[in-house]
Amino acid sequence: MSSNAIRYTALKGQELLNTPLLNKGIAFTDDERTGLGLHGLLPPSVETLEQQCTRAYEAYQRKQDDLERHIFLRALQDRNEVLFYALLCRHIAEMTPMIYTPVVAEACKYFSHIYRHPRGLFFSYPLAGRMDQLLENRPNREVDVIVVSDGERILGIGDQGAGGMGIPIGNLSLYTLMGGVEPSRTLPILLDAGTNNPDHLRDPEYIGWRHERIAGDAYWDFVDRFVTAVKRCLPDVLLQWEDFAKPHARPILDKYRDQLCTFNDDIQGTAAVAVGALYGALKVTGTRFRDQQLIILGAGGAGTGIAEYISTAMAAEGLPEAEIRERFYLIASSGLLHTGMANLSPIQQKFAQPSEKVAGWRAGGGPIRLADVMKHVRATILIGVSTEPGLFTEEIVREMARKAERPIIFPLSNPGSRAEAVPADLIRWTDGLALVATGSAFPPVSYGGRTIRIAQCNNFYIFPAVGLAVAASRARRVTDGMLVAAARALGECSPARIDSSAPLLPPLDEIHDVVIRVATAIGAEAQRSGVAPRTTEDQLGREVVERFWWPQYPQIEPGGSVSQ
Repeated sequence: MSSNAIRYTALKGQELLNTPLLNKGIAFTDDERTGLGLHGLLPPSVETLEQQCTRAYEAYQRKQDDLERHIFLRALQDRNEVLFYALLCRHIAEMTPMIYTPVVAEACKYFSHIYRHPRGLFFSYPLAGRMDQLLENRPNREVDVIVVSDGERILGIGDQGAGGMGIPIGNLSLYTLMGGVEPSRTLPILLDAGTNNPDHLRDPEYIGWRHERIAGDAYWDFVDRFVTAVKRCLPDVLLQWEDFAKPHARPILDKYRDQLCTFNDDIQGTAAVAVGALYGALKVTGTRFRDQQLIILGAGGAGTGIAEYISTAMAAEGLPEAEIRERFYLIASSGLLHTGMANLSPIQQKFAQPSEKVAGWRAGGGPIRLADVMKHVRATILIGVSTEPGLFTEEIVREMARKAERPIIFPLSNPGSRAEAVPADLIRWTDGLALVATGSAFPPVSYGGRTIRIAQCNNFYIFPAVGLAVAASRARRVTDGMLVAAARALGECSPARIDSSAPLLPPLDEIHDVVIRVATAIGAEAQRSGVAPRTTEDQLGREVVERFWWPQYPQIEPGGSVSQ
């Protein structure tokens, strides 16, 4: 939105001031106040957006803890969206953790207690037969992106029921902040299927459907009704699935990925950002994907998704399929995946090691654990998506460092309290040689006279770019090829490609340039794969840049409707 944009609205006076997408507070000019009936409702001073950001930041700094800072920012968003995003843009590294990971985990946990203002749509199971009607109640007609969760697997803190709405709200804030998707064209949705969290069920302030989670056919029918309503009412929307539990996440993706434009961020976004960071790490080590041996702790959607995308990179380097499978060791809560295990999903079977190969690895005849695998494998890459803190122990890491010249270690579980190890320990246990990226932000590590900055291997490098790319290219589907293209483009932005001591991923203050570059790569792949209309490379690049929404106040004038 350009600074000289004009928007027309039939709203006046207090009703206009109560509309966060149009409210400018005391930045309304004298002429706007006259035409829109605002004189007397505002003090006489007229301020710029920059002055408002200064005042808002002063108030923010007075907050005593992170949850209070989160509440302050959400209240600002509910009052004045342009000011909210302008403030975030000016303090992006400081404030992103307040509206997204890690603080959003606390916000979800206490969602019922800090609830202030309606945002998005709640689809509760008792209203499952009225999905179309609920979707028609959306606050804005035109929607480019929906993020939906059922609240069952929120980050590393489990079932939060209706509190899971904090995740779609947080994700969509980053679609706008980092991906330039206009806030009026985003829609957070919570599928309230109940909760099995006893604390919430006992909490008199819990605002969700107070019932144990539905399961089986009832759950699948509930999801199907939702998807059917989306296809009918918003057939061109991008639908992102977020924080669904392991039994549902991949089956939902597999069922609907060919029916509408959709993807699962926990599976595909996590995989893409991890591979992007690995491109930077391999630049430092001077090796290729086909040279790696990988251990992945966590064999759910995130772990298998990462394995799939790394497999694609290996295949692109000419490694045969049979050899690719030999390079992966995926460890679930029940131990290393191998062909002798029952009840493996199809994707887990793809990465299961031959049982005869690993039969002698068992410690005392039990499951094959991480320590057992590390003793028998010359691992060059260790990735954690287990949400179990502390599993990358000193003994395990030192064993890895004994065999790998520059061990690549990514404890990716969120929030930071769930990380498999902290960077300071990983650096110390490997004598400063580990190449580390984490899921949540960690402070720099001082070691051997150096200050080592830790890359935050967070999905916000990927999913906002997907939203921008789909809107700019008019893609009809999101393919794995598009996400792999995103990973490759992100890897090309790695500071480590130029300076081996630099972080593996770009700093947050460069995120807008990175997202534009990644979105262009995604759009180009969508065109190559036939899921988006063909344009020239220059046309696509211009469309991506022109689509990008920046937080600037438009001129607002009286009129019959709000210009979108």
